[in-house]
Amino acid sequence: MLTPLALAAAVALAPAQPGSLQLTNVRFTQGELGPARKDAKVLPGDVVFIGYDIDGLTIDPDGKTLYTMGMEVTGAAGNLIFSQKPRELADVVPLRGGKMPARAFITVGLDQPAGVYNCKITVSDLKGPGDKPEAKPKSSVAVKFEVGKPEFGVVQVYTSHDAGGALVAPTTGVVGQSLYVIHGVASFARDPKTKQPDVLVEYQILDEKGQPTLGKPITHVQDAKSERQVDEKDGAFKLDFPLFLNRPGKFTVRITATDRVTNKKATAELPITALPAN
Repeated sequence: MLTPLALAAAVALAPAQPGSLQLTNVRFTQGELGPARKDAKVLPGDVVFIGYDIDGLTIDPDGKTLYTMGMEVTGAAGNLIFSQKPRELADVVPLRGGKMPARAFITVGLDQPAGVYNCKITVSDLKGPGDKPEAKPKSSVAVKFEVGKPEFGVVQVYTSHDAGGALVAPTTGVVGQSLYVIHGVASFARDPKTKQPDVLVEYQILDEKGQPTLGKPITHVQDAKSERQVDEKDGAFKLDFPLFLNRPGKFTVRITATDRVTNKKATAELPITALPAN
């Protein structure tokens, strides 16, 4: 998960219908299915998620779509960092409708230089009017994000249905459901003797009024005594925090990591909503 700069895209199965093709509701999100981010600033080792809607995509009466999606990332000076040529994609959308939610993500490597980057996403409707692919309806959107200098931080925070983080989940669940808060800790120092990190991670849950639900945070220590050791080549490690939704409400998971080698501290928060079961 914590890899050099890479780019990929995933399109959610959701309603859409023929019309003037536009990419709308463009936003940076916390995780693939999470809420909007407060800003577009990330640390090396983090992931930039871009959510948007494909509005007006042609959908056959049987729910079939056919379109291409391409992306490119450039630096502040316009230099090309990464390019993904348009890929042909086909989805079946039984609900049809007027919009198809989509997302793109950029994994920022730990060695990625600090600076402002631009991501351009282009979608073409292959079922739309036009005899040739180049004449088909097309729409593009460009967004800027900023990569900071490498520093100790909590990165890649999102929710999952499983502890491994493979089954991405929304941050809204139903009472009786369990979610896992997945996150990484990046750019830590290593203990001079053990060559392992020595990081204290604290998990606190806040209610809608900002009050802690726990008498004291749940903690995890990642050090030389941990069951899972951090490879000497890795500049980040991943953890998961199980969260059982036993009552309805709006909550915030606050993750605080302390590098006990350097005494540096970092915090990240993720809002969680639990809906009544019925």
